Amino acid sequence: MPIAHFNAFALDCPDPLILAGFYQGIIGGEIPEEESDDWVELRLVGSATLAFQKVDDYTAPQWPDGNPQQAHIDLDVPDLDVAEAAIVALGARKADFQPHPDSFRVFLDPVGHPFCLVKGSSSAT
Repeated sequence: MPIAHFNAFALDCPDPLILAGFYQGIIGGEIPEEESDDWVELRLVGSATLAFQKVDDYTAPQWPDGNPQQAHIDLDVPDLDVAEAAIVALGARKADFQPHPDSFRVFLDPVGHPFCLVKGSSSAT
């Protein structure tokens, strides 16, 4: 039996509402109106919450070095090329280093967090 259940994944950033809107454009979800300037949640149906926390002296993680400490999100997509075009249109930047571009691609969100599009069987578009 687990000790806890997964509730949320939080990303530090300079403007939580803007970054929440970026990820909402990719994976959907709802941003409740009661959010504050310092903490915004993107609530996903049947899934954990993706949260965004304001940090005044925010420093973007470096890919692939990992300095400062970093985490990343993997997002399954049925077609890497189609998904890449869509997220770049939303403001993502493709990372220079791509270890396995045929199976997954690394991108940076608008404030520099790395995340991956993974070729999968997801029905997301």
